[in-house]
Amino acid sequence: LIAACAGFTLATSTLSAQAATLSVQVLDKEGKPAADAVMVLTPSTPSPLKAPAAPLQITQEKMQFAPAVSIAPVGARVRFVNNDTWDHHVRAGAAGLQQLATTGGLEFRLAGKTESKTGNAAEVAFDKAGPVQLGCHLHGSMRGHVYVTDSPFTAKTDAQGQVQFDGVPEGAAQLRVWHADQLIDLPTQALTLSASALKVSVQLQVVPRRRRI
Repeated sequence: LIAACAGFTLATSTLSAQAATLSVQVLDKEGKPAADAVMVLTPSTPSPLKAPAAPLQITQEKMQFAPAVSIAPVGARVRFVNNDTWDHHVRAGAAGLQQLATTGGLEFRLAGKTESKTGNAAEVAFDKAGPVQLGCHLHGSMRGHVYVTDSPFTAKTDAQGQVQFDGVPEGAAQLRVWHADQLIDLPTQALTLSASALKVSVQLQVVPRRRRI
């Protein structure tokens, strides 16, 4: 399995002899690998969360948010850049039917990019954990997500539906699996991590929508 990172640094104090490895395979309802599923692993032993020094960046380009799914630690700043030549909105609010996210909503407009100049940009901070859906008032087909996390062990699956966590404290842990198209949250899994590598398989209850290219 290929190790995946959430875009921020894991606490070095957890990278010790008493550390475990967890590999997760996520499949869709038809048994095919599911990309961009977010894994949130919460060990019973707390680990410090460090926000990145530089803002995370999400671009609006070709009528899409890129990346489609981003992971941001609580308190991180996110920089939105409009690389299209026409105006876009950035609209953000809690994702999912159950409205479990506590992240507050926001909305602003970004003017289109002028030829030979860099795209217009704006920065915002996400200070509460949970999934956030992104949209644009002007272009209803545009959709993206930011998963705001309070655990340093957070990552999204690759094209093969896989994630690997290294350096996790041994002992009890909780695993939450989230996917943008899985509107009803899957049950949280209770795990026991040890020096022996653990492999877990999770199946979604949906077939993710195919993205427009």
